[in-house]
Amino acid sequence: MKIVYDALYGDHLRDLGHPESPDRVEVVAARLTQRGLAGDLLRPSDAGDDEIERVHAQRYVELVKREIGDLSGPRYLSTGDVMVDARTLDVARRAAGGAITAVEAAVENNAPAFALVRPPGHHAESARGMGFCVFNNAAIAARAFLERAGGRVLLIDFDYHHGNGTQDVVGAGLSYVSTHASPAYPGTGHEIAAIGDDALINVPLPASGIATEAFVAIWEALLERAAAYVRPDLIVASAGFDYVAGDPVGDLGIEVSAASALAAAINRTAQEYCSGRVAYVLEGGYDIDALTESIAQVIEVSDRGQIDRSAAQPQAIPARQREMLRVLDERFVR
Repeated sequence: MKIVYDALYGDHLRDLGHPESPDRVEVVAARLTQRGLAGDLLRPSDAGDDEIERVHAQRYVELVKREIGDLSGPRYLSTGDVMVDARTLDVARRAAGGAITAVEAAVENNAPAFALVRPPGHHAESARGMGFCVFNNAAIAARAFLERAGGRVLLIDFDYHHGNGTQDVVGAGLSYVSTHASPAYPGTGHEIAAIGDDALINVPLPASGIATEAFVAIWEALLERAAAYVRPDLIVASAGFDYVAGDPVGDLGIEVSAASALAAAINRTAQEYCSGRVAYVLEGGYDIDALTESIAQVIEVSDRGQIDRSAAQPQAIPARQREMLRVLDERFVR
């Protein structure tokens, strides 16, 4: 599996003691290398303003440049709860560029690729950064693909938190499917709607937690329904692993082993609809051990070409989420 990584990703918020720390990529990359899982590295380029502005308003991009350019030390971006420092803009550009590189690799090789990038992106709205996120890496990469190739992108998001920023830019070929804890930050993510030919599907999960079997069964059902409606030319996964039990920022009580079942379901869907093209883009995940193991499972499943269905049973899905799936069956029929 192609892994996109750059040492520059460690320069954002170094030595600050922030939960979104350089260890999330530096330690993980080192451990994956030790296990022989990161040998096929790709080096990304920076995303340019034209690529970023397919998702973000020009005035927001200029605000980020201006406020970070004036920094002598860490501070919050004026749009919200995003801590930045003098290196953040350079790192954020390369993170968005890394997501684009992963998409390009997935398309070129008809195979999965993983962008091990930071800062994360799915909370960054068109005109506002928030929640550790400056630029929306996954959405920028999806729009780059649509600009070059046209077609349709299915952007899926299994992070503990809702990707309000990605929802903000759905449409014009981009569909979005999310599970997330509710109520939890940022308090969004309840809509299910068709937006033109695109889909917006939110399935909130109880913040108190959910069984691993139920989580896997929900995603297997969601992928089948969403892909049948969207018929994507590419899948982009906002890959946040803070759903894992014990994560200090998230924690839905889900076992680390869920990553294998998720990867098999995603890769199975990608093979059925878009020749195996799937680009994973790192979002959350703040327990370094669990994050490393989750990403390792995604890589191993992809390298084995594993696409088999898990043993998770639909009956394990709680009643509220089963009702949401029923609504999908009614609304998203071609």
